[in-house]
Amino acid sequence: MPTALQLADGNSILTDAVRRSRKLLNRRALVGAAASTVPVPGLDWAVDAALLSRLIPAINAEFGLTPAQLDALPAHKREQVQKALAMVGSVLVGKFITRDLVLRMAQKAGMRLTTRQAAKYVPIAGQAISAIMGYTAIRYLGEEHIKDCVRVAQAAQLLLPAPEPKDKLRIS
Repeated sequence: MPTALQLADGNSILTDAVRRSRKLLNRRALVGAAASTVPVPGLDWAVDAALLSRLIPAINAEFGLTPAQLDALPAHKREQVQKALAMVGSVLVGKFITRDLVLRMAQKAGMRLTTRQAAKYVPIAGQAISAIMGYTAIRYLGEEHIKDCVRVAQAAQLLLPAPEPKDKLRIS
């Protein structure tokens, strides 16, 4: 299965958007992994949901696929995006991100809360395993979303927005 960078190969603007998205993804996955080490039941799940609910819109924005960006497109281009979304089958591209959407995304990836929670209670090794599982799950979900965004952008022949200047870029 090709990576997001392989899908964007040959298009420097898409490749740059993938790299910026991955940078955001790596930072958020590390925060999720850190939260996974705390042996408080449900904390990691809440942190992951909060991270994903901010990460997905940030990735969408990199590809010009937020609801506001899509509304600004001409009608024929919006129609192309809708066809591309149907073809790709993503539930998160171009949508307002809600808790239910994040839960559906997590279920799609097969995140197992109980296994991760149980692993926390094994001293040291369990917390490390829980952190690795948390990091891996967020990375997987984010990478799949980036691939979906690349596919939609290519299929709809979207012109991606210019990246924000570094001094204005906020990562929350």
